[in-house]
Amino acid sequence: MLDRRRFLAVCSHLGLTSTLFPGVLWGMAEPQGKVTKEMIGNAADIADVVISDDLRDAMLENLDQNKKNYEEIYKLHIANSVAPAYIFDPVLPGMKFDSVKRPLRMSGAPAAKAQEADREIAAGKYRSPLHGLPWGAKDLLAVKGYRTTWGAGGFEQQNIDEDATVVKRLDQAGAVLVAKLTLGALAQGDKWFGGMTRNPWNPHQGSSGSSAGSSSATAAGCIAFAIGSETLGSISSPSTRCGATGLRPTFGLVPRTGAMALSWTMDKLGPICRAVEDTALVLSAIYGPDGRDRTVHDVAFNWDANLDWRKLRVGYFKEEFEFKPPAEPPAETGPVTPEEQKKREERAHTRERAQAMRKYDQQFSEAAIAKLQGMGVKLIPLELPKIPYGAMRSLLLAEAAAAFDDLTRSGRDKLLTEQSPNDWPNSFRVARLTPAVEYIQANRARMQAMEMWKKLFENIDVIVAPTFSQQLVATNLTGHPAVIVPNGFRGTDAPRPPRKENGIDDGDGGPGTPVSLTFLGPLYGEAKLLSFAKAYQDATGFHLKHPDLDAEMAEL
Repeated sequence: MLDRRRFLAVCSHLGLTSTLFPGVLWGMAEPQGKVTKEMIGNAADIADVVISDDLRDAMLENLDQNKKNYEEIYKLHIANSVAPAYIFDPVLPGMKFDSVKRPLRMSGAPAAKAQEADREIAAGKYRSPLHGLPWGAKDLLAVKGYRTTWGAGGFEQQNIDEDATVVKRLDQAGAVLVAKLTLGALAQGDKWFGGMTRNPWNPHQGSSGSSAGSSSATAAGCIAFAIGSETLGSISSPSTRCGATGLRPTFGLVPRTGAMALSWTMDKLGPICRAVEDTALVLSAIYGPDGRDRTVHDVAFNWDANLDWRKLRVGYFKEEFEFKPPAEPPAETGPVTPEEQKKREERAHTRERAQAMRKYDQQFSEAAIAKLQGMGVKLIPLELPKIPYGAMRSLLLAEAAAAFDDLTRSGRDKLLTEQSPNDWPNSFRVARLTPAVEYIQANRARMQAMEMWKKLFENIDVIVAPTFSQQLVATNLTGHPAVIVPNGFRGTDAPRPPRKENGIDDGDGGPGTPVSLTFLGPLYGEAKLLSFAKAYQDATGFHLKHPDLDAEMAEL
């Protein structure tokens, strides 16, 4: 049997020792099993990127998972006629949208407050319902004269000499920017170069992210509203954890000019508030083309708080609301090192905790369905389009790696505080080894998903869904809008996440913490979507409950 040493010796006699070719040939000749460090080294050389031996260890598990994801897309047998979504535009052929802008129609309470503010602002014109309101900007939005740190080590003193479009528009609306708000480093999680943003309902717990400060500060009542961003859950997750109301608009509704780019085809900016109607008022001030972000369409957002939501056609993902214990993963067999055995046990404990929390939280899903039916809503059972959404995450990772290519190549990624296998530094390195063909195939699969969701919304105005279900990845890929609202609070009997030695809870949930519900709409269907979400919020009142900061902080 030819081993690697003898194989390279043959290559030497052929005069190939000074090239990368022998190692590549050997890698191709090897049985196609798990990725090895040698394979990574050869691929890194070809990609012209330096990856040290210890960093290759961290990449192995992720690369093996990537291979499984590629196989999921292979199974689709995509027809030759399906084009990839190279320049992403969620608008498909045949879609038409209203571009005529009409005056806002607010409900009674906000209108009265606006009139009062109008009288109080005696020396100056009344600009909008946001006039005089304090707000905060996620610190990936550029503000001239202030640092824009992206929450990341190595960028602490960064200054960008421009105002983001949303910052300009809110200034024109009379809103008062009072703070730049923390975000997880480079828009991941809730840990930034200065520490961790905390959940006002449980300061022992992180706020989730990456719109960490945007959600935490809003829920705590420090500001009237904030602007956050979402690429894959960064409004949805912290809004849930902090009990805020978040709006993730349609991709291509709000210009991202002046915002840090993570994924050019998935990044979206949106408001985080305490109430649904507040998100509508903020959206009305920030949406529409700015002449610089070419993804933005000239589509009208006409908010009408008096719209009859009872006439809307509402569907729900029936199976997603049903609790089903997850299938047991394949048994991990074979001899292992003590370190690997510890990892296996940790994975098993994590699965057990997650299942216990899902089982506990099932009561909130059932209560939401019952409440909607009690409101007279005729829920139409729907099936979430079946396609391997998770396998398409390679699109985000590849774009993010490109956005921060210089960070990786220069070695400055070592300055980021988080360095686990799932954090950005390692993800960027892994993404560099994504084959171009697989990237294009994932784009083509994305186009199929867009077609499926277009068909799903043909006769539906709103879809009700659990926040943390497959829809989260799916709709971030297809560009559909979502509203995340508080949907109750866990009781004292809720499973507690384990508390680490540093006093931080390791995980989600716990007594007294909020849960959420998500409403989805068709592309650029925010007006109807928000009207329905407001009706549910008014009927439940969960958004009116606020954290007792004195009591919570006393526990620290």
